[in-house]
Amino acid sequence: MLEIGTCRFGSIIEGNKVIKAGLREISVNDPYTHKVIGNFSCATTEDATQAVICSHRVYTKIMKKMPAQKRSEILRKTANRIESEIDQLAYFLSLETVKPLKTTRLEVAHAIAVLRYASEGAKTIYEERMPLTRTSEKLTQMGMTKRISLGVVGVFTSINLPFNLLIEQLASAIAAGNTVILQPSEKAVLSFSLLYRLFEKSGLPKGVMNIVMGTDENLARIITTHPKTKYAIFTDNYNLKTDGTTIRKKVILSHDYKTLHIVFRDANLDTAVYAAVIGGITHADASYTSVQQIYVEREIYLVFLEKLTQKVKSLKIVNPLDETIDVGPMITEQAAERVATWVREMLEQGATLSAGGYRKEAFMEPTIISDVSINIKQRSTDRFAPVITIIPFSAEKEIINPINESNCCSRAVVFTSDMKRVIHLGNVLTSKKVYINEGAGDHPINGSDKSVDAKAVLKDEVILAIKEMTEVKLIRTEL
Repeated sequence: MLEIGTCRFGSIIEGNKVIKAGLREISVNDPYTHKVIGNFSCATTEDATQAVICSHRVYTKIMKKMPAQKRSEILRKTANRIESEIDQLAYFLSLETVKPLKTTRLEVAHAIAVLRYASEGAKTIYEERMPLTRTSEKLTQMGMTKRISLGVVGVFTSINLPFNLLIEQLASAIAAGNTVILQPSEKAVLSFSLLYRLFEKSGLPKGVMNIVMGTDENLARIITTHPKTKYAIFTDNYNLKTDGTTIRKKVILSHDYKTLHIVFRDANLDTAVYAAVIGGITHADASYTSVQQIYVEREIYLVFLEKLTQKVKSLKIVNPLDETIDVGPMITEQAAERVATWVREMLEQGATLSAGGYRKEAFMEPTIISDVSINIKQRSTDRFAPVITIIPFSAEKEIINPINESNCCSRAVVFTSDMKRVIHLGNVLTSKKVYINEGAGDHPINGSDKSVDAKAVLKDEVILAIKEMTEVKLIRTEL
């Protein structure tokens, strides 16, 4: 167990912790007690460049040649080690991110599942053979395509609670045979330092995973624009100042995961309420899949609102390290005030406060804002707060255009027992993903759904991510 209060962290490049005199240091504080957990040294731009050079060297000499079976073994061993230390890792996540312990255990369980699926996925990058012919030639040529790793992959985040988003990208990159440079949020340096140790103990060669710590956006710019970096993933909006440099590589912005729910009169209301609480309240300060808006058909609007309000008012909020707590404080007092201001703006526009709304320091009560007009102006930015707005509607046609035109979510969840409506909405909604009768908030992204279907979806998403981190190479020959 790390000794809290005296921990000193730094970037890790080729297995070595980078802590040098004169580097800027940032205190890592427990947002609940405000006590100092430890300190970490910020990387310099030279460190960022060195991380890329190291990653490319290790990729060329080691990772590019590593058999899939070996990569699979490392990921599987890491999953087993995390499972044996799940309580410690969950504790550290709760300590530095104020997410309740019952939730961080689910988050770590999700990470274990991702690593195991990535372990299997590493062995499924198959070769394909095909005949290559031209109309004027005989069938004498054969082609073979194979997926090959990209090289250096950069993964960046500045969101509140980034553990699961990064573990998915990290596991997929290693499974595909790449090396990785992580720039984690300053809110999770303790967790990722522990995670690195577990990977290293599982046999991951030094330099396959490099961690660059710091809040300077120039670090991300240098890593992303370096010619040796082939793929970059951002889980938040980064204002990359590239100095006119064209980024000639895959740059993925995977932050736009806001979710809305649509509840029709024939829905199972208990299921819809449960999904709203999990996705919009207990995971709201942590997940990019957090539920921000719920459209409810007027015929069942009051019943749904009453059920949801009663459930939200029963949630416990205090110390996130208490096993019985449902909702902890927000990541900072400034974040809580920002959300409190947003709530006041909604009420000034005519909405009704049905639950919560009170802020004290970093604590924001679980809040339900009801009677929100379809046309009322709402901020499209991520709230990362336990706040849900409830919007009544009379007919499906009222909400389709506003939802599609808002372009503010990539996941829509529909609660209904009408299969015709399911097929229709699946076609007309422009959301990247449409779930039926299951909340994205209690989907495998948060590790709380253990159904066969949920596991299948998670496995498919991991394998798809692995393929995204490879490229197809054609080999042709004359028979």
